[in-house]
Amino acid sequence: MEQIHALGRRKSAVARVYLVAGKGNVTINGRDLADYFKEDSLRYIVNQPFAVTGTEGQFDVKVTLVGGGIKGQAEAVRLGVSRALCDVDKEAYRPALKAAGFLTRDAREVERKKPGQPGARRRFQFSKR
Repeated sequence: MEQIHALGRRKSAVARVYLVAGKGNVTINGRDLADYFKEDSLRYIVNQPFAVTGTEGQFDVKVTLVGGGIKGQAEAVRLGVSRALCDVDKEAYRPALKAAGFLTRDAREVERKKPGQPGARRRFQFSKR
């Protein structure tokens, strides 16, 4: 099996995922998964597509992450891994990943700050006198 490339995005985080047949090693920006994501919940999010499809330990993953916070980055990696698994075997993995909701791009972004006010929707306090 050759290297498969997929892209995952969440908020302002972008994950370029490269999937190769291997032993289950996950490398993010040249660092190990446990070293990059310290919290168990974030590592769980990254490994969810493998758990759903039953492919733990079958693929090596190399990820290049840019932008966003750690939660958005973890979810971007999850989307990228899910898309890469679909490219490996569409008939086998796509229905399970689709049912789990891992193939849907969460398009919610931060609303921009407007001029003349402190935030996107927040206004300065009104003073009658």
